[in-house]
Amino acid sequence: MIELYTAATPNGHKISIALEELALPYTVHHLNLGELDQKKPEFLALNPNGRIPAIVDRSNDDLAVFESGAILVYLAEKTGRLMPRDLKGRTLVMQWLMFQMSGVGPMQGQSNVFTRYFPEHIPSAIKRYQDETRRLYQVLDTRLAEAAYLAGEYSIADIATYPWVKIHQWSGVSIDGLQHLNSWMQRIGQRPAVQKGLLIPPRAEAAAAVNAAKSMLGK
Repeated sequence: MIELYTAATPNGHKISIALEELALPYTVHHLNLGELDQKKPEFLALNPNGRIPAIVDRSNDDLAVFESGAILVYLAEKTGRLMPRDLKGRTLVMQWLMFQMSGVGPMQGQSNVFTRYFPEHIPSAIKRYQDETRRLYQVLDTRLAEAAYLAGEYSIADIATYPWVKIHQWSGVSIDGLQHLNSWMQRIGQRPAVQKGLLIPPRAEAAAAVNAAKSMLGK
């Protein structure tokens, strides 16, 4: 049994989608970010960085894993799915996973902050992060002109990237004109496991997470 510690964010949705795709049994611990559950000692024992998501694998000596990319790799290796075992295929998945972890997530995350939450309106910062996010989307679009999925076959690289691109409007970033990225979004969005994973935690808690982020940045 996997215990998932999460909130309704793109990084949290990566793991709930993966767990649904892999049909692994799991229980959900919803962390209230506004109440700083992620900074409490019991969670810091799982993730010293105090960020969601994290998992505990009760079937593997209560192993705790944090960082969404590391969790995705762990789950893929545990099940032998969503990542090829040959060196070339694995490397391709890892490249695009790291592209999301080091580029799309951080840049779009900053776009979210300065567009939606930051108490001061700083046009230069908003433009900088929205433009960089759009550039990264164009890189994805170029890759998806060559293959249906980022690593050729559906993998944890797609699972990592989809929840971020899905909220592009919230970030103030258009995907107009990115034909291949749009088609990829439609393909992934039709997957039942993706649809289920996006509901973890429930929608009402997603709204609470947004309000919490606003209140924290307004302090």
